[in-house]
Amino acid sequence: MNQKIRPWAVVFWLAVWQIASMRLDQQLLLVSPLRVIARLAELSVTGTFWSAVGYSMARIVWGFSAGMITGVGFAVLSARFRLVEDLLSPVMLTIKSVPVASFIILALIWFSSKNLAVLISFLMVVPIVYSNILVGIRAADRKMLEMAQVFGISSGRRIRYIYMPQVFPYFRSACASALGLSWKAGIAAEVIGIPAGSIGAELQQAKVYLDTPDVFAWTLVIVLASLAFERLFGRILLWCERWTERM
Repeated sequence: MNQKIRPWAVVFWLAVWQIASMRLDQQLLLVSPLRVIARLAELSVTGTFWSAVGYSMARIVWGFSAGMITGVGFAVLSARFRLVEDLLSPVMLTIKSVPVASFIILALIWFSSKNLAVLISFLMVVPIVYSNILVGIRAADRKMLEMAQVFGISSGRRIRYIYMPQVFPYFRSACASALGLSWKAGIAAEVIGIPAGSIGAELQQAKVYLDTPDVFAWTLVIVLASLAFERLFGRILLWCERWTERM
């Protein structure tokens, strides 16, 4: 999540893209970055564009947030009760093993495509957060926990002063992995489910009509939206980390 993108690296790959497009000279196969940026500028002044961005972003963020909270909750219960861990192990293994496309198709059989991105993003995030938090809880310093028990420190204070600072790096790592996956899976769900007014529906329509500039433009929108949310969430996590350090 803290990986920095160097401007010169971006310029380099844009130049490679531009040269490849010029050498190929087939806009239907590989449109130039200048044409993509121009098309994105055209789309950005329409209400449909911002409506689609808001629609998809709201549902993916919703699914990510719900998956994050659920994963943390399940991890805490599993760390406390071995029975819960045993019950959840087959479920988490299944979610991690089954291809995203299979989940999408099954979900379309049972549910409407309107909130499909929420469900798929949720399913992709839960096992990642769950496994990382569970490992973090079990890696907590046992000597400090024994000392807290000897001095009769309450469970709330143990969580606040022992568990939270030590588990937080695992939580941050889980979020870094889950963020990108939730966007990829959420958009994939929209492309297959084609809910009206979503980025996935716009991308699918552009593909059907062989509108290559639109395909690249909407793909760029997905990358930028994912990056913006990742940076915003990263700042929130940084603030939380500093808060736990002050405690």
